[in-house]
Amino acid sequence: MEDDLLADVRSFSFENPLTEEEKELLYLRARSAGLTFCGCAHASFLCKLVHSLRCLIKSRRANRDSSVPGEDSDLCVGIIGMGHMGRQLLTSLLEKSGIKPSQIKISSRTPDSAVEFIQKGVECLFDNRRLAAWADVLFLCSLPSHLPKVCADLHSHLSKSCLVYSFTSAVPVNRLAQLLGHDFILKPQYDFVSCDTADVVLTCTHLTTALTDHFLIKASCPLTMSSGIYLGLSWVCAVLYSLLNICTSTSLGSSDALSLINIILKEKWPLAVDLNTHSFISASSTLLTEEPFPWISLADAQTKETPLLCFLSSSTSMEQCISETPAK
Repeated sequence: MEDDLLADVRSFSFENPLTEEEKELLYLRARSAGLTFCGCAHASFLCKLVHSLRCLIKSRRANRDSSVPGEDSDLCVGIIGMGHMGRQLLTSLLEKSGIKPSQIKISSRTPDSAVEFIQKGVECLFDNRRLAAWADVLFLCSLPSHLPKVCADLHSHLSKSCLVYSFTSAVPVNRLAQLLGHDFILKPQYDFVSCDTADVVLTCTHLTTALTDHFLIKASCPLTMSSGIYLGLSWVCAVLYSLLNICTSTSLGSSDALSLINIILKEKWPLAVDLNTHSFISASSTLLTEEPFPWISLADAQTKETPLLCFLSSSTSMEQCISETPAK
């Protein structure tokens, strides 16, 4: 109520006490808000993709052999760090991704910051190693200064199939892979571009409200520039390679892996062209139908030219599909 009463009082506005030189830096607020919004939207989108794939894998195996116990398809999501980014991410996952509180666990150095989420059913372990051993997807939301300690805790405690998603911008993905002794890492690399609507994210003060705004959701598309923030094809490639690795970790044959990934792509991007074996690996490589794809280092996939990057770059229709479809 107090915020509502003061909303139109100019003397209480954020800009009022600023000097002219300081006002020239106000665009940084838009960048900060945009990074938080896009980061949470893209992370939630990834979780939905991974969950969908796990459900499809479970369903296909059950249809082929009903006597084989099905694997648990519920996605286990861990978050390390309950600062601004960690709290915003957790809020968006709880309210917009369909992930239940029982599927999320957190680890934080500041227990007080987690009280409201614990009351909703999220478990706080206060133990990075236990969280790493449990999670299918692990989000790193710690400060750069805390990262060496966090990585030391996690080293040798991450399963090969645990997908690590890092919001710590100051550490390159290759360096992070070294610190963790782990190569299944996704790290979004955002670029800023000039845009007349770049400050549109400031129109929503609450993240969950922004995630229901059609214009803002459309602006969060990885390849669009309407929000002033651009993610690019390397992230899209890394996401698709992560889905491929999940299939490989369950020993799913290459034919089934492609079939399931294409099903997910058609659900999200109906006009997307089908991916085939050589969309992901070198044309000189051959795979038997029942043979799983080789494990792909996501660190390499985000820093080197890959067959998938070449394919998507040359496929105008595919790139246009992705750029025009919201990450929802």
